[in-house]
Amino acid sequence: MKLIVQIPCFREEETLAETIAAIPRQIAGIDTIEILVIDDGSPDATSEVAHRAGADHIVRNPVNQGLARAFSIGLDHALKRGADIIVNTDADNQYRADCIEALIAPILHGEADIVVGNRNPRRLAHFGPVKRLLQGVGSWVVRRVSGTTVPDAASGFRAFSREAAMRMNVVSDFTYTLETIIQAGKKQLMVADVDVDVNPQSRPSRLFRSPFSYVMHSVSTILRIYVLYEPLRAFTLLGMALLGAGGVIGARFLFYYLVDGGAGHIQSLILAAVLILAGFQTILAGMLADLVGSSRRMLEDALLRIRRLELKDYE
Repeated sequence: MKLIVQIPCFREEETLAETIAAIPRQIAGIDTIEILVIDDGSPDATSEVAHRAGADHIVRNPVNQGLARAFSIGLDHALKRGADIIVNTDADNQYRADCIEALIAPILHGEADIVVGNRNPRRLAHFGPVKRLLQGVGSWVVRRVSGTTVPDAASGFRAFSREAAMRMNVVSDFTYTLETIIQAGKKQLMVADVDVDVNPQSRPSRLFRSPFSYVMHSVSTILRIYVLYEPLRAFTLLGMALLGAGGVIGARFLFYYLVDGGAGHIQSLILAAVLILAGFQTILAGMLADLVGSSRRMLEDALLRIRRLELKDYE
C-alpha cells in the first residue's frame, strides 16, 4: 500500500521545508510513503528547497497555472507513481501532518473514497467573525448542492483513494476544494470527514485578495459545477421563475384591461410576453444542456476507462 502526500506550491520557499519535515514516513497499514511537490511556476527557490528537504518527486510548471490546475497535475503524477492513497496538504504547514494517519483511516478501512479534514473553523483563532460566517454558509451551500455532509468544504487537507482520484476531473481555474466535493457527491462516491488540528497561521492566505473576492469566486464555482451536473433542474428553475414573473405581470395587464381597457399598460403586456418567451427558451436550453450532459457523462466514463488502462503499467 503506497501513500503519496502531494503539496501544491507557489512561492513557498520559507515554509515548505518545515511542511515536508513534519510529514510522517511510517504509518500503520502503509508500506511506502512518498512526498510529491508541485511547484506551480514559483519565481523563488521553492523547487530547490523541496529537493533539499527530501521530497521524493518534484514537478515544476514553467508558468503559474493556478491552485486547481496544480492539484490536478499532482493527482495525475501521484497515480502514475502507483499511489493507492493520495493526501493533499498545503505548503504553508497549515495542517498538522500527524493527523494524516487519522485522515486516511476511513479509506484504509473501506469506509470512504474521499476524506476531508475538518478544521472546525469556528474554533480557529485567526478566523474573524466574517470569515467564520462565510465558511459556514459556503459549506452549507456545498452540502446542499453535493448531497454530502462535509462540515468544512474549504479545507484543502484531504485524502483520495486511487479510484476516487481517477474519477476527479477539475475544470475550475480557482480552487479544487468545492468542486471535488460536488463532483464526489454527483458521482456517488463515499465522502467522509475527520477532525484535524492546525498549526498557528504563518501568513495570510494567498488564494484571494479579500473576503468579497473569495465569495464571488466560490459562488461562481458552485453555480458552474451545479449547472454542469444538474443542467435540467437549474435551467428549469430559472425558466419557471421567468414564467412566473411573466404570468404575474400578464395578470396585472389583464386586470387593468378588464377595468379600463388596458390604456397606458401596454408596456406590461410587452414585458410579460418577453419574460414568458424567455422562460420557455430557458427550459428548452435546459433540455439541450441535459442531452449534452449525457454525452459528458459518457465521455467521463470513457476517460475513466482510458485512465485505468494507462495506469495498469504503474500498479
